Amino acid sequence: MVLPVFLQAPWVHFYPLSALLFTFVLTGFGIVLGQFVSGKWFKIGSLVLGVSGSWLGGCLFWGWLRMHPVLHLPVEAVALPLACVGLTTKWRMGAGFYLSCLLGTAFTDLMMVLTGVMSSWPDVVAAPIEEAANKLNETSLNLLNPLTMVLILLAAVLILFLSNEMNKRGTLNSPAGGAWLVAGAALTTTLWVDGLFLVTTLLQPKLSGLI
Repeated sequence: MVLPVFLQAPWVHFYPLSALLFTFVLTGFGIVLGQFVSGKWFKIGSLVLGVSGSWLGGCLFWGWLRMHPVLHLPVEAVALPLACVGLTTKWRMGAGFYLSCLLGTAFTDLMMVLTGVMSSWPDVVAAPIEEAANKLNETSLNLLNPLTMVLILLAAVLILFLSNEMNKRGTLNSPAGGAWLVAGAALTTTLWVDGLFLVTTLLQPKLSGLI
């Protein structure tokens, strides 16, 4: 999950339409694998289909709506109805991946609200690149205080707890169990993505993908 996020961020920033159209490539590839092959290739197809849902939401938001952070979670949830239905079908693994990523996004947005980052977001993304880099770096430095770090630590512990509970329900030998394992892994990547993003904004904000 980490690689797609950091591939998507600069692509959507500079070429939003082509990044959005790539959603159809991912969706088609996933469906073809799921319909015409079986075994591990079907599982890969299901996962790719789940990735395409997250990719679509990310493209819509970061390409055209990133000035409005309050819309982040609703836009990322664009495929929520399909994912909920997918949990009752053979595509449940991809649905579980998408829903777990959406849960991770909810955690991220909640922490942005609690730490004050969301209020600074529009100013950062609207500023010229040099100024935006400085604003983003300043916003990140403001997170390095005891109260904020405690909040972040609590969120990380809760994510790890939920991920562990999902993994306990998982088994590779059943479709439903595989979906739980995938969901647990996807939720854990929230910590990797957000952690890498924070480190990048502290050390080299121009590479964050936000500006």
